[in-house]
Amino acid sequence: MTIIDAHHHFWNPDDGDYGWLSGPYAPLRRVFTPDDLRPELQAGGVSASVLVQTWSSEAETVRFLELAETTDYIAGVVGWVDLTAPDVAQRIATLRAGRGGRFLKGIRHQVHNEEDENWLLRDDVRRGLAAVEAAGLVYDLLLRPRELPAALKTVQDFPRLKFVIDHIAKPDIKAKAFAPWAERMRPFAAERGHVWCKLSGMVTEADWEHWTAADLQPYVDEVLAIFGADRCLYGSDWPVCRVAGGYARVLGALKTCIAGLPETDRAAILAGSARTLYDL
Repeated sequence: MTIIDAHHHFWNPDDGDYGWLSGPYAPLRRVFTPDDLRPELQAGGVSASVLVQTWSSEAETVRFLELAETTDYIAGVVGWVDLTAPDVAQRIATLRAGRGGRFLKGIRHQVHNEEDENWLLRDDVRRGLAAVEAAGLVYDLLLRPRELPAALKTVQDFPRLKFVIDHIAKPDIKAKAFAPWAERMRPFAAERGHVWCKLSGMVTEADWEHWTAADLQPYVDEVLAIFGADRCLYGSDWPVCRVAGGYARVLGALKTCIAGLPETDRAAILAGSARTLYDL
């Protein structure tokens, strides 16, 4: 069965704002390149991937688009632009006109790092989202449960913009904080015509040392009930996932969680939904 990894990263900690690569994440404070990921993809039977931004830098997006031109397995890039910039539409156009610009499929910002839980509702941000919509790009929502109400209002107000919720909005799986997260996620069912959800990033919200697929299962089942298999997609969140078991274990756990689904649903989660969402 074809597999597309819809969410991974590369970075050089000396080239950006990576202060979070400390404490328990310190083992990740090193350079990660396409050559590092290639054997993981080959071992997992993964044929293509989507490279996602890691910090607020248009320069990083330029580098990622250039990497997509020279890396056989990168099928798309989710980059960053300053949504609040008055010339955001021109900035997007410049990225698309540059080398590798055809690989730009989406835009993302670290919303969950903003002090304001309603950051998405700001007038300047909404102007930026309108520019993303006009460009025909996807907007990746990087959230925690705190920001879900603002995200819901945003997707309701932009019915022609494709959205995807990254990492199932990062519920506290380790603490088994299921109900508060699920209650805030369920209203998105009414918006599933233009909202997707990545089955990614779950292991880093679980107990790094002791998690099993069974710990993830209720969250996977809930997301599938809300969005349907045709709106859910696999992402490894590599190399972040290395702190909690690594690539093969993440992919294996998701396969276990969806093993009971019909083949058509599994095919959608593992590849089809990513193709549709990002127009790969």
